[in-house]
Amino acid sequence: MRKILIVGGGYAGFYTAWKLEKKLRRDEAEITVVDPRPYMTYQPFLPEVAAGSIEARHAAISLRSHLRRTRLIHGTVTRIEHADRAVTVQPRDGEPFRLGYDIIVVTAGAVTRTFPIPGVTEHAIGMKHVEEAVAIRDRLLDAFDRASMLPPGPDRSRLLTVTFVGGGFSGVEGFAELLSLATALLKSYPELTFSDLAFHLIEARDRILPEVTDRPGEWVVRTLLERGAHIHLETQLVSAVDGHIVLSTGEEFDSHTIVWTAGNGANPVIANNTDLPVNERGSVIVRADMRVGTSDTPVPDAWAAGDAAAVPDLASSVAGALTVPNAQHAVRQGTLLASNIVASLRGKAARDYVHHSLGVVATLGLGKGIFQWKGIVITGFLAWVMHRGYHVLALPTWERKVRVFLVWVTAVLFGRDIVSLLSVQHPRRAFLHGALPRAHSAPSREVRIG
Repeated sequence: MRKILIVGGGYAGFYTAWKLEKKLRRDEAEITVVDPRPYMTYQPFLPEVAAGSIEARHAAISLRSHLRRTRLIHGTVTRIEHADRAVTVQPRDGEPFRLGYDIIVVTAGAVTRTFPIPGVTEHAIGMKHVEEAVAIRDRLLDAFDRASMLPPGPDRSRLLTVTFVGGGFSGVEGFAELLSLATALLKSYPELTFSDLAFHLIEARDRILPEVTDRPGEWVVRTLLERGAHIHLETQLVSAVDGHIVLSTGEEFDSHTIVWTAGNGANPVIANNTDLPVNERGSVIVRADMRVGTSDTPVPDAWAAGDAAAVPDLASSVAGALTVPNAQHAVRQGTLLASNIVASLRGKAARDYVHHSLGVVATLGLGKGIFQWKGIVITGFLAWVMHRGYHVLALPTWERKVRVFLVWVTAVLFGRDIVSLLSVQHPRRAFLHGALPRAHSAPSREVRIG
């Protein structure tokens, strides 16, 4: 039996393994997925997780629940040595070990791209994983609780100031959803007013949402400004030391919550620790059929897809264009990749990846959204419904679709759940507090009843 090793259990990796299980006979190949997390994150739902519109667990697809014939290894691949058909795996516990394979599938994804800006590493949080979205939501809810007990002033303002760095889809959706949540929270906090809120979106370019054309992008900016947001275009973050924001324009303010969504960076394992061919951006070089290599120099038994792969975009009119690193491509690449691996094992020809965009859709808060497909632009409530409809259909497995849909129905009937669980990040705090000796405690006395 051939041993197929999939590096990464994100969109492309999950779909590749999921489809291979359906297409391969049990005696054809053994499938192994290596990923440090036991679940696949459905990233388009993270803004709604941060806003409390979706339960965090419902945006995570359990690998063990849905990959029944796949061996799962919870660890991180730290090196790929394709010449030896082996990788080095670092488990969470224990020593690193080498793992052999016959066929490798690189779907390790990208990582959050950061810059050496003072204070960012210490105070900012990303929004690429479920735990980050949950932490952002709990941080905002906790800030409201604390601010409601303070008089108007700098301390209250700092708690209720939120800063997002990055104006791509992830940043704009997260920013708009969190602004929607904060505005709705004011109904439950009579001590606070709308003027206490300050939401800042910082983007280095002269526009946000580069995936849409100019006018729809301008409409999004106007909509956010009308909702009280501060949009800083052609602006860079200079410092965030101790939560004090300094912008390239000279503006300064204190911010309790800083969210970094300024794009993706190359996965360091793929960029630096593999003998597979990579381009200048640190992505695996692949052909249109997702085999690693070029048409002249293919690499045998190596495939790649998703954010870690430089997949040629055959649907683009631009020569040499690569597919955009997003969920729409990763899901379809994973599905086709599984079919191509099966075809290769059975001596058949692999197919090239060609996908014409279905358009882009973004949520901008409860009941607000934008959709664009070529020259067609839809905004407002209908676009928001289209966003939810598209993503609930794209979400893998009917089990997750039903769970998410029921949460949405519950939210319509009863509103958002505004309970903060920030304390779960320190689960032993109450226990340790109770276990501390009391310096001035009175001696206990036995009391009899009856």
